[in-house]
Amino acid sequence: MLRTLYGRLAVLLMTVFIAIGAMMILASQKMVETHRLLELATDLIIGTVVFSLVAALIVFRFLTVRLRMLSESIEAFRASGFTTPVPLELPGNLDDEICRLSAAFQEMSERIAMQLRQLEDVDRQRRELLANVSHDLRTPLASMQGYLETLLIKSEELSSEERNRYLQVAVKHCERLGKLVQDLFELTKLEAHEVSPHIEVFPIAELAQDVVQKFALKAQKRRLALVTTCEPDCPPVRADIGMIERVLENLIENAMRYTPEGGEIGVEVRRAGTRVELRVRDTGRGIDGEELHNIFDRYYRVDRAEFGATGNAGLGLAITRRIVELHGGDIQVQSTPGLGTTFIVDFAVA
Repeated sequence: MLRTLYGRLAVLLMTVFIAIGAMMILASQKMVETHRLLELATDLIIGTVVFSLVAALIVFRFLTVRLRMLSESIEAFRASGFTTPVPLELPGNLDDEICRLSAAFQEMSERIAMQLRQLEDVDRQRRELLANVSHDLRTPLASMQGYLETLLIKSEELSSEERNRYLQVAVKHCERLGKLVQDLFELTKLEAHEVSPHIEVFPIAELAQDVVQKFALKAQKRRLALVTTCEPDCPPVRADIGMIERVLENLIENAMRYTPEGGEIGVEVRRAGTRVELRVRDTGRGIDGEELHNIFDRYYRVDRAEFGATGNAGLGLAITRRIVELHGGDIQVQSTPGLGTTFIVDFAVA
């Protein structure tokens, strides 16, 4: 009963009435003297009124002191633009309606402030995304337009080899635009939870070897060593084989993009307890520690010296992280500047 405001007020009023009743009993014992009856009655009335006023003031203060604190906190929170929650000093020995209301307001104000910060971050990321998309679209479009206009203007002056070379460059930029648009659509669907993985059991070691074979020719042209290490008894996993193939492609492409000629890229599949661990390492320049926690954000690009301006759209790692999260896995990155970078992905054993 004492845990509610109603119960405390009831106990307080009962105490007042008991005190008044006790005073009346004491006064009635002296009423045998008739000549003092009027005097005692007057004293009793005055005492009752004074005592009732004091009790009313106590009750009023008991009710209003914490309500005033709550009102001041609400006004301060509104004056800050709902961005700075005002902490309330809640008594630890009370748990009535006002305390619960104050605690609810404090939690609500903190959540509102956090959501406003998140909205500001989303708006900032949206502006950065639009700026980066505009840049990544404008560069290949300008190049493609230049080569095509050259073909139109100097078509009779160019040899067949030159025309073919210009067309090949234009096609290359078209492919780059198509990949960027495809990555944008894919990441948008993944973040909007519009894509669900089609789970099946398959050996991830064989998938890793197939994907590595797909990049063998490209690695050879760039003079990169591409090696695969798979444990022979590595168990299969339950996942979407198409999505996991996309993860491997993104990680290998990222490693090839930032590894200089003569470097090595390794793909390793092994068992780690009840999980299957996939590692993609490179011997590139590595990533600074303060940039590691940002590399999975969409359109965040790490500037790795001469490899920083390769035209990468910056969406591959964001797509990779989202796919891994859809499968209940985890992706980590380890990097040492000057030695290389390793991405580690784990999946549950089938």
